[in-house]
Amino acid sequence: MLQITCIFLLSLVGSFLPLGTAMLNLTLPGQHPHPEAVVHEVHRKVNASIARRKMLQESMKDESSCLTGNPVDDCWKCDPNWANNRQRLADCAIGFGQYAKGGKDGKFYIVTDDSDDDAVNPKPGTLRYAVIQDEPLWIVFPSNMMIKLSQELIFNSYKTIDGRGADVHIVGGGCITLQYISNVIIHNVHIHHCHPSGNTNVRSSPAHYGYRTESDGDGISIFGSKDIWIDHCTLSRCKDGLIDAVMGSTGITISNNFFSHHNEVMLLGHSDDYLPDSGMQVTIAFNHFGEKLVQRMPRCRRGYIHVVNNEYTHWEMYAIGGSGNPTINSQGNRYMAPVNPYAKEVTKRLDTGDGEWRDWNWRSEGDIMVNGAFFVASGEGVEVKYEKAYSVEPKSADHIDLLIMNAGVLGNARDNNLGMWSRGPNSGGGEGEITVSDGPEYTDDMSLTTRLLPPSYIVSSFIGLLLLCLLSSNMPLTNEE
Repeated sequence: MLQITCIFLLSLVGSFLPLGTAMLNLTLPGQHPHPEAVVHEVHRKVNASIARRKMLQESMKDESSCLTGNPVDDCWKCDPNWANNRQRLADCAIGFGQYAKGGKDGKFYIVTDDSDDDAVNPKPGTLRYAVIQDEPLWIVFPSNMMIKLSQELIFNSYKTIDGRGADVHIVGGGCITLQYISNVIIHNVHIHHCHPSGNTNVRSSPAHYGYRTESDGDGISIFGSKDIWIDHCTLSRCKDGLIDAVMGSTGITISNNFFSHHNEVMLLGHSDDYLPDSGMQVTIAFNHFGEKLVQRMPRCRRGYIHVVNNEYTHWEMYAIGGSGNPTINSQGNRYMAPVNPYAKEVTKRLDTGDGEWRDWNWRSEGDIMVNGAFFVASGEGVEVKYEKAYSVEPKSADHIDLLIMNAGVLGNARDNNLGMWSRGPNSGGGEGEITVSDGPEYTDDMSLTTRLLPPSYIVSSFIGLLLLCLLSSNMPLTNEE
């Protein structure tokens, strides 16, 4: 009877939370059962793309081929009619986030209004109105926009932001929050100058809004969510992390992005003691970590993190750090150390003694070390653990220039074809003209400087209730006559 009561209470708590059933991510993260097989498949796709490029160039003697060797870009960019086949992008992800559908098979939604005046009752035509809808949507932009958020932009599941063909900047209060949801693709947008916001109501779906405490000021905050793909974005100058993934999040790919001008770039994992993050699986591929970065590229707690074919051209403290025994598989990256003789090490074990981290599985394979950079590997039996991953050799870092040449927001002429949107809730029919406000560019001076703790009171309450039930279930029960 007590067990039944606990199940009822947990279900009741979940029903009052937005997308409450996704709370199961905290205890059932749904990670891939064979992460080495996912690593194997990433290498296979990269090698196949590079082989196709070489074969086409040799046969056609054409150095301007659309094939780059980057399997994500080659999947959609070689289609001359890509702008009218936008949803093909959803089939192009690699790594642990490859199952992110985004708004595939959903309607197209055109953002016609760059304002964000009401976080509870957003206007149709705004980005906020689109991302909270229950249905799958493929969100596009018919013109250049700078969207200055008043509060966190809280997504619902099954959404794609597709900024191809326009210069789209998302700045301001809170920026993007993916909380207890799944299947989101964020592609080809600038995200910068994000600052804390909150202490007000914010809508997360057509049927729900709630009070939000002060946010951290992350560019993209992934909280208890899965099947997420962030591709070809340019991120910088936020008050906390550029991308943070915590609280049981998993199934994430971060690819083809450009990071710059930031301190704590990327956090993966809530805390060393938060066991559900052991199921976190993240692929970090083909990104360019550029100028004026300090640390956390990424900083990992628990989980399995595959860092493959990235370019590191700057760090001030370290590139990859961790605690809580994460698995870090570094393959085919190029690490360029700073001039500082005391910051040459790529890796950093944080708040952990040597005797404790010697058994952690941190592996470097095919990486190129420049300007004195060095990677401190660790782990017993690493050869056995990574045997499947090595069955396809990681592509040498010699190919980095080719793989990351388009990192960040795409900007060449062929990407400025807007294409057509013939479907969608606001694709015509009297919805009004496009509204783009005039004003100065967003600058550092417009960002706030305070940093407070993330909104965690709901999660804390849920975990407390769960622990109470588990403890109570071990108590002796009186026998009923």
